[in-house]
Parts: sequence; C-alpha cells; structure tokens
Amino acid sequence: MPDNPRPPFDCAPGMRLSAHERVSQIQLDTLGRRQDRLEQMLERLERRLWLTVYGVAAVILAQAFQSIIAAQ
Repeated sequence: MPDNPRPPFDCAPGMRLSAHERVSQIQLDTLGRRQDRLEQMLERLERRLWLTVYGVAAVILAQAFQSIIAAQ
C-alpha cells in the first residue's frame, strides 16, 4: 500500500448527477421566490379589494343618510 494514495476522480455519470442536482436546486429556489412574490401580490390585491368594498359601503351609507336628512 503506497503512502501517497491517488486522489479521487470524478466520473462522467457522477458529474452529470451533481450538475442535475444543482440545476434542480436552482429551479426550486426560483420557484420559491416566485411563490413568495405571488403571495405578496395577492395580499396587496386583497387589501385593495377590501378598501374598495368599504368605500362603496361608505358611499351607500352616506347617500342613505343624506336622503334621510333631506326627507325631514
């Protein structure tokens, strides 16, 4: 047994597998970032929707209040 063992070498199938794992990890990271952005966009859309609903309700109540005051 020699004192100087040979360094390990990478074989083509092993290199392809590690490259595929790296690509898969990059794709999963990108997908996670996209999902986070979509969730943020949906939260903003939901806030805008509720603001619109409250605005419409306020206008309807204001008109009802004005008609009650005008009738007296």
